[in-house]
Amino acid sequence: MSIVRRIARAAFWPMLWKEFAQLRRDRFTFAMMTVLPAAQLALFGYAIRTEVRDLPTVVLDESRSQQSRELLQALENTGNFAFTEHASGRAAVEEAIASGRARAAVIVPPRYATDVKRGRQATAQVIVDAADPLASQAAIGGAAQAGQVVSMRLGGVRAPPLDVRVRPWYNPTLDSATYIVPGIIGILLSLTLILIMSISIVRERERGTLEQLIVTPIDRTSLMLGKMTPFVLIGYVQMTVVILLGWLLFDVPLRGSLALLYVLSLTFIVASLGVGLLISTAVKSQVQAMQLGFFFLLPNILLSGFMFPREAMPVAAQWIGLALPLTFYLDVVRGVLLKGVGIEYLWRDTLILAGFAVGLIALSVRRFHKTLG
Repeated sequence: MSIVRRIARAAFWPMLWKEFAQLRRDRFTFAMMTVLPAAQLALFGYAIRTEVRDLPTVVLDESRSQQSRELLQALENTGNFAFTEHASGRAAVEEAIASGRARAAVIVPPRYATDVKRGRQATAQVIVDAADPLASQAAIGGAAQAGQVVSMRLGGVRAPPLDVRVRPWYNPTLDSATYIVPGIIGILLSLTLILIMSISIVRERERGTLEQLIVTPIDRTSLMLGKMTPFVLIGYVQMTVVILLGWLLFDVPLRGSLALLYVLSLTFIVASLGVGLLISTAVKSQVQAMQLGFFFLLPNILLSGFMFPREAMPVAAQWIGLALPLTFYLDVVRGVLLKGVGIEYLWRDTLILAGFAVGLIALSVRRFHKTLG
């Protein structure tokens, strides 16, 4: 037994030295295990905030009086609202919230100043885009706080308090599943398609079959598009499953056109496949492809607005989020399913996603040519 132990101890150290030497030569894996986790910790620890402040807010002041301006000032002083535009009417308020330019709206009725002066209970309305429960809770809390402040100012002269009525749109019960489930569509599509695409190309390269395809008359662009097309169909199957289960299990509403959603989703599916194709040009093995794919997943979850409101993030983190196709696709999928909006509100996001798709595929094909050249 002692001889076996001596042999094991003797063989252990050379094997350990060999593994460390191999790890030192594989700089990509070493960086993925050391440098990138530290960078992610610094980025996400700095970026993730659950305290939502400065919600973009549209104002409709139909009173246009000193009293209404005092109310608006009290709302802005809470720090939860940032007045970004003044609406000309109720239709403009609805358009601003439906398009996503505003997350809340403040409406001061024409009789507000008259009610305050005559000692009657004055009312004002705060409309909240409640599709995001965290952001809507911030707006509801800010409205209540401002109502208390103004009521205290009037309390010495006018007994009736101010009634700031909050009206949540799109998700009146503030159900988190209503907000999360549509976003899961984007998360699953990006994760699955990126990993499958990157691993598929690398596997072909490791087996030597990719080079055999390249020497055929098929050009590289057609080859890549042919590889991607089956995964587009897989993406649509995933979409259908999540939408159906979300409707059956979590009562997620389907307010918009599913046909429109399927058409617009093509840009995001192709963009996700483009990311996977780009990853395949930067790695040499399937393990590295999976490592880089999972590294891309964390920003997708934390910086795109899937879980945390982007308004709560620092400006630098918001800019990083703009480099993620999922950031724009979340506006599309939640806009169609929860708000029921059409292409007139979603064309900008769709155009940006189309730009991602074309740019990523073009860059990937060019790098693919250089890699195999």
